[in-house]
Amino acid sequence: MITKLDSVLLPRKKFIYHYKNMRWAKGRHETYLCFVVKRRVGPDSLSFDFGHLRNRNGCHVELLFLRYLGALCPGVWGYGSTGQRLSYSITWFCSWSPCANCSIRLAQFLSQTPNVRLRIFVSRLYFCDMEDSREREGLRMLKNAGVQVTVMSYKDFFYCWQTFVARKQSNFKAWEELHRNSVRLTRKLNRILQPCETEDLRDAFKLLGL
Repeated sequence: MITKLDSVLLPRKKFIYHYKNMRWAKGRHETYLCFVVKRRVGPDSLSFDFGHLRNRNGCHVELLFLRYLGALCPGVWGYGSTGQRLSYSITWFCSWSPCANCSIRLAQFLSQTPNVRLRIFVSRLYFCDMEDSREREGLRMLKNAGVQVTVMSYKDFFYCWQTFVARKQSNFKAWEELHRNSVRLTRKLNRILQPCETEDLRDAFKLLGL
């Protein structure tokens, strides 16, 4: 079932423009978020919903999703009609990784909802070039909160094209350097999420005089 929130599929050109994992993404001031929400309704049964959102009226899309959580995840704060705690698995495909403030809010939300599991796939990293950026710390906070943060690869772009785009039976065509940029961003994200190991190596190299 398609949610009523943003039920219209993304136009092809808009998806390519906002999700293209180019090195310098000038002019991409909005964040798009394609989501899949799965709810376990029985031992062997799942229900799911999907759609997409974008920033609106100055509200970042991650927080906008939390605003609509009651409609997407009925019973997320308590128990369903059966009296059992409902478990949700939420997957996001974002054009940008979350900012620091959104990461903090998400971590706080997840600490209050142990029945929710969140995975975030990102096309590009938002303000993560500086070693001491708050956005880097925010991503580490999400990891510590149990969120799986991953850079989108070809198969993830393909899945989004098949699921969220008004493609009119057209096939997904990878843009130039999609794979190279994905690998570069994956390495960068891994360094961000494992800073301690990197620092330990640097200290070891210093001791060795390297």
